[in-house]
Amino acid sequence: MLRISEIRKCPEGISFDQACDVKKKLFERDPQILDLENVRVVGNIQYDTGLYVLTYQLSYDLTLPSSRSLEAVTISESQIIEELFIEPSDLASHQNMIDDNLVLVLRDDKIDLEESIVDNILLAIPLQVLTDEEKKASQELPAGQDWAVLTEEQYQVLKEEKQKENTPFASLQELFDDES
Repeated sequence: MLRISEIRKCPEGISFDQACDVKKKLFERDPQILDLENVRVVGNIQYDTGLYVLTYQLSYDLTLPSSRSLEAVTISESQIIEELFIEPSDLASHQNMIDDNLVLVLRDDKIDLEESIVDNILLAIPLQVLTDEEKKASQELPAGQDWAVLTEEQYQVLKEEKQKENTPFASLQELFDDES
């Protein structure tokens, strides 16, 4: 928890390097998460012309169920976060930034670092989580009778081939092949 009054007192900003326990808050917001460990934030917050600039390096180990087998998969993440906050009294002077969703409006006289951490972990959860074995096997996509799953690249190649076949001169091509 970072108090606004303390941040304003320090022109060079307030630096921090700490381990955080946000597991309970994270589980409340996303019950599919299996575990969260080694959450560490290293950064700084400072006041600059009506804006509070929060910058930090966030690193953690997140355990999620595999998208295919539901086996536990641990992902180590590290990301740089930069967030801008503004007090309600300064809204008029930075209205364009608010309209563009570039700043967050403070509700209290504090910035909740743990809330920022949880939000950014949730935003970084990948849509597809696979074990190492599933990643290796993912080269072979499922197929059945008269259907197959294609990668985007495979789809583009297939689409180009069909376009070539559907040209008005495609049937004439066979005539020229016989003469050689």
